[in-house]
This record gives sequence, C-alpha cells and structure tokens, in this order.
Amino acid sequence: MRSIRGLCLFRGGAEVLAKAARRSLDGSRAKEGFTVRTKSFRVGAMHYVYLLRSEVDPDRTYIGSTSDLKERLNRHNAGGSINTEGLRPWKLVTYLAFSSREQAANFERYLKSGSGRAFARKRLW
Repeated sequence: MRSIRGLCLFRGGAEVLAKAARRSLDGSRAKEGFTVRTKSFRVGAMHYVYLLRSEVDPDRTYIGSTSDLKERLNRHNAGGSINTEGLRPWKLVTYLAFSSREQAANFERYLKSGSGRAFARKRLW
C-alpha cells in the first residue's frame, strides 16, 4: 500500500484494509496513545475509484467509482452499463479506496481530466 496525499492505493484485495480496520476497532492492536474513532471510520463504508481495461481491446479503458466494487464489476461484465457493454469482458486493473464519497468523486473527476489521465497512465495503468 502506498500513500499519495492521503489516499491509499491498492493493487490487491480490500480484505487487508478490512482486517486492519477490525483490529483497530476492537482495540486488539491499538498502541498506547492511539485513539480509535468508530464514528468516522466504519468497515465497509469505503468508496472506490476503479480502473478497468477491456480484454477484447486492451487499448480501451474505463474509470468509474462505486461503494460496492464486486457488484459494479459484475454489472459492467453483464452489460449493465451502456458505456462498457460493447467491449466486454472487463478486467479490474487498479482500485483506490476513499473514506468519503466526495473524495472518491473528486479523484474520479481528476483522473478523467487531462493531467489526471497523464497521472493514471504513468502511475496506475
């Protein structure tokens, strides 16, 4: 996991984050002087920005956001999105977890901008 300006980049499962959050919430791994704020962080309340690549045409990509990553990927591959139905199946390349929907929406908007596309091409694809 890398951190860039307060956001976490994951190239694996969300299980690692959930496991760490559960440890923090139950206090089993909390260090002295560490305060757990259960109201500001809940396991499963994450919002994701994800990057997909078409397996049919690897040059075609898609950037989106959701709070349920597995369900959203299944909808893309089932043809539930008009923007992605013609290039199915899609493969999840990278996803980023955010604690608020607003942060995820702002970062998705950034990735769809010119400088955000350059950042994604260099760092995320």
